[in-house]
Amino acid sequence: MRAKQRPSRRPSADHSHGARVPRYGAEALERAGRLFKSLGDSERLQILELLAAGESCVSEIAESTRAELSTVSQRLRLLRAEGLVHRRREGKHIFYSLSDRHVAGLIQNALEHIMERTGG
Repeated sequence: MRAKQRPSRRPSADHSHGARVPRYGAEALERAGRLFKSLGDSERLQILELLAAGESCVSEIAESTRAELSTVSQRLRLLRAEGLVHRRREGKHIFYSLSDRHVAGLIQNALEHIMERTGG
């Protein structure tokens, strides 16, 4: 009886396994890494989740998160530096909101992913 011939492990011409060209450059990847680093703090995520519901001033955020005004201001400064939040001044008050829908999507997707994995 003749032994079965093993299929070749060499990729066919149609399915090359050569090196792929990255979709994004080094600078974009570096900036995305900094963005994810800024999202890697539960207190900052709490602020972003709060802002996903709508604009808030610093004192409202501090009250909702039970944090000191100075602590909230510091966290917002970092989030703003990474382009995650936008601020506007109205008299003596500074109001913060998410920069755009992509930020809301990041937060929502992360939280939904965790809820799926943990069962709620």
